[in-house]
Amino acid sequence: MSTTETSPQSLIVRPKRADARRNYEKVLTAAREAFAEGGESTALEEIARRAGVGIGTLYRNFPNRQALLEALYVEEVEAMARSAEELGDADPWEALNAWFGRFISYIGTKRALMAELQNYLGADAELFRVCRASLFGSGEPLLKRAQDAGVVRPDVTIADVIQMVVGIAKIPSGDMKVNERILQIAVDGLRYSPEG
Repeated sequence: MSTTETSPQSLIVRPKRADARRNYEKVLTAAREAFAEGGESTALEEIARRAGVGIGTLYRNFPNRQALLEALYVEEVEAMARSAEELGDADPWEALNAWFGRFISYIGTKRALMAELQNYLGADAELFRVCRASLFGSGEPLLKRAQDAGVVRPDVTIADVIQMVVGIAKIPSGDMKVNERILQIAVDGLRYSPEG
């Protein structure tokens, strides 16, 4: 899948001053934890309290709840893209497996954010299109490298495997270890096996 000219980073305006950037990061970290625990019912005041900043500081960085959710969503996508880059020199099979493991954790966080973001944005919003293209673009080199090394079947695409991982992440097991085991079984099915 080709990437668009717009990147996830270009969708979010980050502060330039060091102190403002620190507060911005503290709010995002607190929001990530608070939304993971409380879901959509999490109040912005609670996020500011967890971040150790005043509500005014939160609103200076994120003028409304939607802006905070969008920034957090983009941060999660960027972290997945960075993790693919970090795995670029590892053994091709191990790199692909590690990225899928991170991806299944990412899906858990993304699901909560996306559910609330869809209250503000349509499913075809630019934010979702750009982030999806970024994920496909960052995972595709890992898959291609594994295919070139002869350890992954050549007839699958990054769209196929992302769809597979997303489906597994959505299995309502209540125990992440169950989903991780099912993922491992499915990923083993991607291994190249010469016919003979």
